[in-house]
Amino acid sequence: MNIYSFEILDISGKSFDWETVKGKKIMVVNVASKCGLTPQYVQLEELYQKYKNQGFTILGFPANNFGAQEPGSNDEISAFCELNYGVSFPMMSKISVLGNDQHPLYKWLTEETSESVSWNFQKFLVDENGDIVESIPPTVLPNDESIVRWIETKHQ
Repeated sequence: MNIYSFEILDISGKSFDWETVKGKKIMVVNVASKCGLTPQYVQLEELYQKYKNQGFTILGFPANNFGAQEPGSNDEISAFCELNYGVSFPMMSKISVLGNDQHPLYKWLTEETSESVSWNFQKFLVDENGDIVESIPPTVLPNDESIVRWIETKHQ
């Protein structure tokens, strides 16, 4: 089982085509519009712009699991991200990242890393084969040196 095993929907409610990211390194991140960490959208977008043509992408998953900090609809979330942060990386439909209604993708991510999602903007790094590499805490910025080094390291 790998990341490509899961059915996910993009922010407009359409089935996401994994073929568009197969063979790329992927950062999976649960996002929220009303969180103290929301400004991380700036670094996420910068990272995406810098590396999107070098085998890297970001998948954003809006989630309302922490402090009701993502109360909006998919349309409201999409408009917020575009208007306030110019987000152009793929955004998915709003999901739950923990609890009884945890999305199967996040169940897999947390089981594989033995890391539960602790807050908004937790990052999971997935390699070119669709396998989970590691979980990065929410307070670690997306452009942290360790993440950039991972992105820039060529697949063996």
